[in-house]
Amino acid sequence: MGRRRGGRIINGWINVDKPAGMTSASCVNIVRRTTEAAKLGHAGTLDPSASGVLPMALGEATKTVPFAVNAHKEYVFTINWGERRDTDDEQGSTIEVSNSRPRESDIIAKLPLFIGNIIQVPPAYSAIMVDGVRAYALARSGEDVKLSPREITILSFELMYVNNRDSAVFSVKSGKGAYMRGLARDLAAELGTCGYLSDLKRISVGPFNVSEAISLAKIKKLGHSAAKYPILLPIETALDGIPSLNISDTEALRLRNGQAIQVLEEQNRKQIEAVGDKGIVLAVETTGPVALVRVDGIKIRPIRVLNL
Repeated sequence: MGRRRGGRIINGWINVDKPAGMTSASCVNIVRRTTEAAKLGHAGTLDPSASGVLPMALGEATKTVPFAVNAHKEYVFTINWGERRDTDDEQGSTIEVSNSRPRESDIIAKLPLFIGNIIQVPPAYSAIMVDGVRAYALARSGEDVKLSPREITILSFELMYVNNRDSAVFSVKSGKGAYMRGLARDLAAELGTCGYLSDLKRISVGPFNVSEAISLAKIKKLGHSAAKYPILLPIETALDGIPSLNISDTEALRLRNGQAIQVLEEQNRKQIEAVGDKGIVLAVETTGPVALVRVDGIKIRPIRVLNL
């Protein structure tokens, strides 16, 4: 997340279609220079070799980034059989080979093992911090990086089609923190061979879909107007699925001042009861969103005030 001193005040989201061969940070810098946004961040790093959806939050939308980061994500990628690389993708060096190639029926039979809450060891070449240093930096320096297993959620893992004897294309819908490179590595091992990932494309991040994403070339062509409708999406775009609660101007003022307000109307009470204690709601007045609030009994307390 970065703030540019003296930049333009722009609030909202831009759904960027990141090209392969560029870091996520480089994409952020291009959008920052083009829009001259005072504050900008993104929701979920993509590997340099990967392409697809990279949602960028501008201004007050940065306060909603955690909701996009925690949203479900969809990917399409290729697994190449018979070779493992140290990075678990096409960028690495070969560390293992196998003559075994899986049959389509065997692939389909093994996929259910990777659906649900599963344990995954992240790739050594990842951005996970190890004693204050990125794991990939340690791996590149020659250290033997051992990362701890973690629980991830895979909602779906499907074989789309078999390219040929040496590769197949898959689609995955996952929760936060899942590495597609790790899935490729582990599925290959389960099939009695080795493999690595290539052609990774992120299809969606929550409500942000690649079919509606904007290329960097188009953003640069639009220049400053890239921060205008319809390129600029509302702040609440990232809050898909979070219920909204209509409040009065007086109540909005209290929330903006950091004060809790009591929910009095029966219809509104039913809404917050449905969310449950400590649930998150978006408080909205006639002019737009006011704050993300946490339910506390019959009260709501501001946790992220949106200064619009």
